[in-house]
Amino acid sequence: MSNVLIIGNVIKDVYLRLDERRNHFEEDEQGIPWLDLKFDGKSAAKFFTRTAIFGGAAVAMEVMNRFEHSAKIAGARLGFVDGSVVDNAQEAQEYRYMLSRGNNITYLTGNEREKTIWVTPTDSVDWIYVDRSAGVTDDLVKNLRQFLSISSHTRVAVYVPRNPSDADKKLLAFASMIFVDESEKSDSSLSGPNLNGLTDANYSGSVCRISDRSITLGTVHQSWRIERTDLMTHLTCHSIIASTIFSALLHDYSVKDALLMAKVNVENSTLLGTVPKKRVESLAKNQRAEETDLRMITAQLMAPGKGILAADESGGSIHKKFESLLIPDDEEHRRDYRNIFLSTPELEQYINGVILFDETTKQLSDDGRDFVSYLTAHGIIPGVKVDKGLVNFPDSEEKYTDGLDGLRERLDEYYERGLRFAKWRAAFEVRGTDYPSEMAIEKNADILATYAKICQDASIVPIVEPELVYDGNYTLETSIDTTSKILDCLFDALGKQGIKLESCILKVNMVMAGKQYPIQSTTEEVGRATSQVLRAHVPRKLGGVVFLSGGQSPEQATENLREITKNGPFPWPVTFSFARALQDPALVTWKGDNENSDAAKDAFKARLIANCDAIK
Repeated sequence: MSNVLIIGNVIKDVYLRLDERRNHFEEDEQGIPWLDLKFDGKSAAKFFTRTAIFGGAAVAMEVMNRFEHSAKIAGARLGFVDGSVVDNAQEAQEYRYMLSRGNNITYLTGNEREKTIWVTPTDSVDWIYVDRSAGVTDDLVKNLRQFLSISSHTRVAVYVPRNPSDADKKLLAFASMIFVDESEKSDSSLSGPNLNGLTDANYSGSVCRISDRSITLGTVHQSWRIERTDLMTHLTCHSIIASTIFSALLHDYSVKDALLMAKVNVENSTLLGTVPKKRVESLAKNQRAEETDLRMITAQLMAPGKGILAADESGGSIHKKFESLLIPDDEEHRRDYRNIFLSTPELEQYINGVILFDETTKQLSDDGRDFVSYLTAHGIIPGVKVDKGLVNFPDSEEKYTDGLDGLRERLDEYYERGLRFAKWRAAFEVRGTDYPSEMAIEKNADILATYAKICQDASIVPIVEPELVYDGNYTLETSIDTTSKILDCLFDALGKQGIKLESCILKVNMVMAGKQYPIQSTTEEVGRATSQVLRAHVPRKLGGVVFLSGGQSPEQATENLREITKNGPFPWPVTFSFARALQDPALVTWKGDNENSDAAKDAFKARLIANCDAIK
């Protein structure tokens, strides 16, 4: 346990939820609505609900005390009794109003802010924690220097406000730990602080950066996310994160554990209070177990010598296939078609996982088990395509992938039924020099990243598939440039969402000239260009890379895969995730007649053997 003196101000946050059934505003002579509030904590009686809690430095004090440190605020008459902050003086320091209507929140504060009161501590102090509410002045810096000169064992942690003063920056020179607010607000007044090139290398202490979605300390990165239903402000959330990390590090937790504890604390705190240390430890333990499971599933999907079968054609795609061979497009024939592949003898020797279409997850194998249970029993991991197809952007011929609405609920259901990974495809077409546009690339990358985040939160491994469509008229150089841009944008978006890349798989096109281009790429060119693009634009910590066949003939896809493999080894496992290049020979053999099923399975197995041989 450490003795901590917090320097900062205490605010009483008064949350006022406007009752949409009543009008709380008065209009002046010009018809402008006004709301009369005095900053005394007594003007809220007309509102639907009112909850007053302590904010500012009191948030940090509560977290530290819940983590079993002895923390108090300099000059404040607050205490920590029975797990709650109490005001021993029974009088407010400063009021701040939060007006909410629906999901919209407006902050109201007085023009004059309270000044921090510095009182030289009489007891031993292990740490001084300068909260961002402190309003640091040159006098405070001077007083701190004087105190530290006579208390050499005392160390300093500084939480830098968004717009730091020169006095704030002076504190950094003798800080052992620094927290920085790096919010990604569009309003420039809410942007991250300008610290004149503050980096970890500039100071002897550690620099922890907190944004609205992520936390970074050194090389350790942790994502976090909350819903605004509980009305916790940006300031409160960031204070919980900073003080949790500080408190955990004082207990000698690793940086990785400290950031994870901050994540679970802020995601489970409410206006009524933060989470006690033992509960945080339990939540973090459960989170670590889930992350371990995701890494384990990713590793199993990328186990060497095998691939992933993409048996997830949408209704439209499978209709075209059946129509070309005069096969009735009904549920019975679709089940029989999937059954050819999923019941092929010794499938588990060639396939680590299968991507299923939603309909298939509910259908039964020949032995009466659902296909999900059937695959699991054979040591094959079942997954599912979760996007709902391509739709046009407004006033554009370019497309984005739909399906985020209700995705978390669908994933929870899939998990309960035994599916452990998912796939989402975004398609990009090359048309002259204008397509794909930066807008289409960025929007689809953001959608892919959002999907991946929802997956990992639901303990589902995401496969992200940004496909540069092969059926186009473009050069190898265009394929190199466009695929590179798409990958850069995708991994930037994944980083912003805090995706754990070691538990994420990239499904990507091979880099080659478009199918309509007169000069087709040789297998050597495909192997060389694909390996160069991936090495330059895919992070080393990614869980794996799988290739789509994307309209190539079965033999062409296999030979290109073989040539890519020759350009290895790679920083990540590499394998195939083909659909047509594995299934088309079997489909042509079957033709909708189950008398041909055994021959179709043989044709399918031949392609499996050829592709597994190509990745050796």
